[in-house]
Amino acid sequence: MSEGFVIWLTGLSGAGKSTIAQLLQGELETRGRHSEVLDGDEVRTNLSKGLGFSKKDRDTNVRRIGYVAGLVARSGGVVIAAAISPYREIRDEIRAKTPGFFEVYVRCPLDELVRRDVKGLYKQAIAGEIANFTGISDPYEEPLTPAVTVDSSELNPVQAVSRILTGLERAGHLEAASTDRLPQGPALKAAIEEAQRLPAIEVGPRELSDLYLLAAGGFAPLSGFVDSDDYHHILDQGRLASGAPFTIPVALRAASAPTADRLTLRLEGQPVGIIEVTEVFSTDPEKEALKVYGTLESAHPGVALLQQEGRYAIAGAVTALATPTAGFPQYERTPAEVRRIKIERGWRTMVGFQTRNPVHRAHEHLQKVALELVDGLLLHPLVGETKADDIPAKVRMRCYEALLEGYYPQDRTLLSTNPAWMRYAGPKEAVFHALLRRNFGCTHFIVGRDHAGVGNYYGTYAAHKAFDAYQPGELGIEILRFENAFFCRTCGAMASVRTCPHGEEDRVSLSGSKVRELLRTGGELPPEFSRPEVARVLQAAAAGAAS
Repeated sequence: MSEGFVIWLTGLSGAGKSTIAQLLQGELETRGRHSEVLDGDEVRTNLSKGLGFSKKDRDTNVRRIGYVAGLVARSGGVVIAAAISPYREIRDEIRAKTPGFFEVYVRCPLDELVRRDVKGLYKQAIAGEIANFTGISDPYEEPLTPAVTVDSSELNPVQAVSRILTGLERAGHLEAASTDRLPQGPALKAAIEEAQRLPAIEVGPRELSDLYLLAAGGFAPLSGFVDSDDYHHILDQGRLASGAPFTIPVALRAASAPTADRLTLRLEGQPVGIIEVTEVFSTDPEKEALKVYGTLESAHPGVALLQQEGRYAIAGAVTALATPTAGFPQYERTPAEVRRIKIERGWRTMVGFQTRNPVHRAHEHLQKVALELVDGLLLHPLVGETKADDIPAKVRMRCYEALLEGYYPQDRTLLSTNPAWMRYAGPKEAVFHALLRRNFGCTHFIVGRDHAGVGNYYGTYAAHKAFDAYQPGELGIEILRFENAFFCRTCGAMASVRTCPHGEEDRVSLSGSKVRELLRTGGELPPEFSRPEVARVLQAAAAGAAS
């Protein structure tokens, strides 16, 4: 079991502790450490209700936070406590009782705090209108020897978190993160020159997608292609050997076993990555097909792919020398870049939506219901390899642009491409997609009917049930399970079986195959199914393909 620790963020009200805590939580998830945030205000509401702001009551509240944090840390967990905790004596008392106590002083000058304070509480306290206000009429005792100090008037939240992570690495609470897995500039040029001298194997676009997401942290806590231990744990338990949830092996397959300890991965003759080989092992395609796809039928695209690929797998950490692209550079972002945008926009919560299809009215309904609950939406279409009969990524991207421009609040939506490729693994891929979105900064993830399904291999809501195998909070992302949505003519609105009492004859719902048939024959997509702007894009693309 990993050792637990407590990151104790202390500082005046408005210094930015809560914002830093939320961002830090996401970054820890990408390092394979799930954490819980104990926010001072939330604890006061839920655990310390009725306490006032006298020194005695403040001490009681802080001691309660410390007690809970210590329990979690002693059980191997990680806690981020964000509380003013103004008195040095109480912080030191908690430090003495808490394993892995790591104090962070979030400093901010008073004039900056006054400027940020939209409620005007600091000004009222300075005018003597609020009593016992920390930093004005009640003391705040700065830490004498904090593990890390971040000044939020000089550092933005991303920079502050980076400094805290470095401190955690130096203290031994985190393994040092590789900083050269996505080299840029001169470092990239040097890496490519080195790659030219190494033994090489040829890979395809799918391997480039996996390589890039491994290097960029999209598949965290994995930083390389799986070894045999992780491979079998994933198949048998839906977890890595470390115990972290993971449902699909990200394997680099080969027809023969290489002997070199470092290999260049080439795509069409060009170096796209380097792997530090730690193991070469034999896979079990039949077991993998049953465990991941639930079938041995070669009609399933995932099973067919397993049957075609080599039976060896090459394990090891990777460096990406190229970026997979589908031709949308303005929407191509690393997980770290998406997380940074989330923070810059002030979103504490963000829901991810996986799609390989144009967004129709039912999808829009689910997304907007979710937007009632969270701060922002990450529309994260998959632009890696899909089935031949799926609508091309370029057409889908034009649909997304048209829809977001006309029907969504611009400040609450983010369109960004996901370079992953579709496995069509149904329930297993639903969990896989959720973990991927967690690493992109999502706090919530939408799972609807037949998520990542193909044909009739999975039950309509099998993906919903897949998440029951994990404890609440274990995945580091909250799952929003939605039933099938449709337009009800009698209700005159989008609905689901949970909200609509009317029968099938009143419901407008089209399958993907029916949509493709309408487009092929020049038929009109009903407005209850698709926004007219989206329909026009699809019809124009279909007409162009037919001509």
